[in-house]
Amino acid sequence: MLLTPEQIAEFHERGYLKYGKVYSDSEADTLRERMFAVMEGRSERPAERIADFHAGTGRKMIQIVNIWEADPLFREHLYNPTICEVLSELMGTDTVRVWHDQVQYKPPKIGGPTDWHQDHPYWPIVQPADLISAWVALDDATVENGCMWMVPGSHKWGPHKGGTIGTNPDNFDPLPDLSALPAGINIERFPCEVKKGEVMFHHCLTWHGSPNNNSERGRPAIAVHYMPGYTRYEPSGEHLVEHHVHVKAGEPLIGDHFPTVLEHGSIVAH
Repeated sequence: MLLTPEQIAEFHERGYLKYGKVYSDSEADTLRERMFAVMEGRSERPAERIADFHAGTGRKMIQIVNIWEADPLFREHLYNPTICEVLSELMGTDTVRVWHDQVQYKPPKIGGPTDWHQDHPYWPIVQPADLISAWVALDDATVENGCMWMVPGSHKWGPHKGGTIGTNPDNFDPLPDLSALPAGINIERFPCEVKKGEVMFHHCLTWHGSPNNNSERGRPAIAVHYMPGYTRYEPSGEHLVEHHVHVKAGEPLIGDHFPTVLEHGSIVAH
């Protein structure tokens, strides 16, 4: 066991957990340079998608989906043994697969926000909502350069308005529809600073967002969205990677584009 019972309880109570180092500074630097190579079209193969969420606004937030398809080092990252074992302990399962990965890079000075949201409502084709994301900082993510913020316990409140929480542009507070929430809940947001090479885990229904990066440093990070082995395909909506699905509705989501990284408690050969 890598986690203590207290850490597991904290994750299930709060909906997120900062674990600690999974890469040395130099390893994180190498991944960051590979990220820029993919972003700039210098990789051997393309990623699923590269897009700027704030194109035309004067702000930038570059998203890369499935960078593991473009670069072998990011494919290797999917199988990081510490991350996979922690996920197994948090999920309570011995089989873990990849849903997809996602880079979100906020460049210096003009890095744009990621508004408050939940992940799973944007993933309607995978059920149930038991997925966990492993978010690894490729440089220090701080309040100054736009680290993520979380609302503890929000994963217990169910899907909210299709996953969009609402964001106050003046102070970055979440602006949910209170009529759609349980009575008596406490909505407090907290910054989640993550050092270079560290990983933080969050549940797919936990409210999270990140404000502008106005600092002199970029905020590079790689999130891999993992699913327990029993996650099934339910074609109840649309998703960017759905064209890779080759199983029938109701069947476990398996296939070459959804790698099994842990099976029967052991890292899968790759």
